[in-house]
Amino acid sequence: MALLPILEFPDPRLRTTAQPVERVTSATRKLVDDLLDTMYEAPGIGLSATQVDVHQRIVVIDVSATQDAPLVLINPQLSAPEGTQEREEGCLSVPTFYEAVPRAERIRVAALDRDGKPFEMQAQALLAVCIQHECDHLDGKLFVDYLSSLKRERIRRRLSKLRRQEAAAR
Repeated sequence: MALLPILEFPDPRLRTTAQPVERVTSATRKLVDDLLDTMYEAPGIGLSATQVDVHQRIVVIDVSATQDAPLVLINPQLSAPEGTQEREEGCLSVPTFYEAVPRAERIRVAALDRDGKPFEMQAQALLAVCIQHECDHLDGKLFVDYLSSLKRERIRRRLSKLRRQEAAAR
């Protein structure tokens, strides 16, 4: 398995709309495995293919405490949002920043699994937030888009400063 480089805000490639996966192949399954390895190594609880500059509608998630319950969503379609919740969200593409974002409390999702088999499920609480967050990535949207332009710009500047400091330290 390979660890993939994660794009960071404000990289314009994060704004690319992902295309549907036409057919699940061995290359698709390898990408899924690489996404899982990258997510676990980061460490994170969700990662979309868009975040690694692969613009296919693929998401991997694992919200389990033991990080041993991976969920693969290929071509996810969300429906039946119910209720609202606001949780602090972070993002591997916006490292070190956490902000409260409003999301649906419960959702329904239809997708293909790692082997291309269709399935449907209901999700709530943290899993629902994570699915909505990662599916936003597939549409070129980041959690910072839910924030005020002032907060978004402050995050962009602070990330830029952190990158400069890291580069100077090398």
